[in-house]
Amino acid sequence: MTDSTPRFSWRAVILPVYLPTLVFSLGEGAMIPIVPLVASERGASLALAGLIAAMLMVGELAGDLPAGWLVARIGERNAMIGAAMLAVIGVLIAIVSPTLPALAIGVFLLGLATAVFGLARHAFLTSYVPVRVRARALSTLGGVFRAGWAVGPFVAAAIIAATGSSETVFWVLVVACFAVVGVLVLLPDPERVFGAARLAREASASTTATDASGTPLTAGEAEAAAESSPSVFRAIRENRGVLARIGTGVGLLAAVRVSRTVVLPLWSVSIGMPAEQAALVIGISGTIDFALFYASGQIMDRFGRLWNAIPGLLGMAAGHIALAFTHDLPSNALWFTVIAVWLGLANGVTSGIVMTLGADLAPKQNPAPFLGAFRMIGDVGGAGAPLMIAAVTSIASIMAANLVVGALGLVGAAMLWRWIPRYVPHRRC
Repeated sequence: MTDSTPRFSWRAVILPVYLPTLVFSLGEGAMIPIVPLVASERGASLALAGLIAAMLMVGELAGDLPAGWLVARIGERNAMIGAAMLAVIGVLIAIVSPTLPALAIGVFLLGLATAVFGLARHAFLTSYVPVRVRARALSTLGGVFRAGWAVGPFVAAAIIAATGSSETVFWVLVVACFAVVGVLVLLPDPERVFGAARLAREASASTTATDASGTPLTAGEAEAAAESSPSVFRAIRENRGVLARIGTGVGLLAAVRVSRTVVLPLWSVSIGMPAEQAALVIGISGTIDFALFYASGQIMDRFGRLWNAIPGLLGMAAGHIALAFTHDLPSNALWFTVIAVWLGLANGVTSGIVMTLGADLAPKQNPAPFLGAFRMIGDVGGAGAPLMIAAVTSIASIMAANLVVGALGLVGAAMLWRWIPRYVPHRRC
């Protein structure tokens, strides 16, 4: 019997799948590290600046469930075009009204857009990519996001040095979003060529669809049933065990990862490091993070998911704990640089792990609803971590916040060590 499933081709996905992701993440990578600095310039305290930066993850969390429904209904390209325009609206609100509430609203809308953008690409690759190269394809997607986050701070540093204004950097994201729309409109829609709908039709060629009583369905009835099947809440109900166990571990992993993006800018402000110097250090950290994405996928495909999740979590936990003891040292700027590099290395080891675990557990023909629920649980950790950092910083200190983040990393490593082997096939755990 001939396999009619489209063969995987890296060349076929580079432009339509990875290029829009790179452009969007570059604009986001330039803007997000500057948000705490802009908030401080507008009169925010250190804790309030952290809270405003946290609105990105709050927006992603709020957008995960609607994104799962939206992508399943209208397709990834249409959803991504809408997401790019929503991001533009958010940035313009933050620019036009130079107040702290406007900045918080703008960052929140950017988080909503990011949720839709990320889930659309995740769902497509889950449906199209064969299991044998799944981790490499998804870690490459994670690496593309990291590439934008690595290059973005360098762009921000150059713009700040040239203009003397941090808010000018926000326009980079506006330009990036319009470029994304141009790419999506001009290039063929990969979902039409390779996506889940085509795979489902090809699978149905050898298997006749039936209703609950076993009566064969007509083509129209089968199509209507497929269209009505996506349900995020049904996916949560049917997969509550794995979502509660692996999902919680992934949530702690996301918390530690996001903490790095919030702590490093706040730490640089706390120790009095100049904005352009801080952006440069964060950019170097992001570059190291990015450089490891394909190696991360190779490790997962060859040895299993645990070989990325556990070393990465332990490394990030150790980095945050170590950073907590350097604030008042005479060489605190040097220690900040060294630990930022270490955190980039540890985070790079985990590139693609969350998306790969989601793809391992999701139904292939209709992954978007499950992935929306899975990403939501991860983003609970991602959204909660900056809020926790802001709260602990306000109550105690930013040093105490780093110690709490380190403890969460240790707990997350223990949970994933316990549950990944149970739910992921042995050859991939």
